[in-house]
Amino acid sequence: MSNEFKHSKQRDALLTLLKSVTCHPSAEWLYNELKHDFPKLSLATVYRNLSVLCAQGEAIRLDVGDGTVRYDAHIKDHNHFFCKVCKSLSDIGESETGGIDAMLAERYGVSIDSHSFVFYGSCRECNKKLNS
Repeated sequence: MSNEFKHSKQRDALLTLLKSVTCHPSAEWLYNELKHDFPKLSLATVYRNLSVLCAQGEAIRLDVGDGTVRYDAHIKDHNHFFCKVCKSLSDIGESETGGIDAMLAERYGVSIDSHSFVFYGSCRECNKKLNS
């Protein structure tokens, strides 16, 4: 952990919670989950700590354009699927796009550190409902 950020029990709890879920929660969701254990916790503190976790590379910020920024503690390069019907965000296709970095580096002479793709459409559950 970087020395420029003071150690915080709230930040530790936030990261633990973020690592324990797969739902890609918003800051508000995380705040609501943590406020019972930290009654003096503010939403601003959650946002500040999420910013620190992202800056330290312990979390990633996801803005899929639905007006809600979400967070993910799974920091290895991976991709996401956003359902435009139910607004769910899920991990998808880690291996399917793995070769793109090398191909782009070779073709364009760029150096790629990481990537993130968001695919948009309707999820399996919503497709079932739409087609029944």
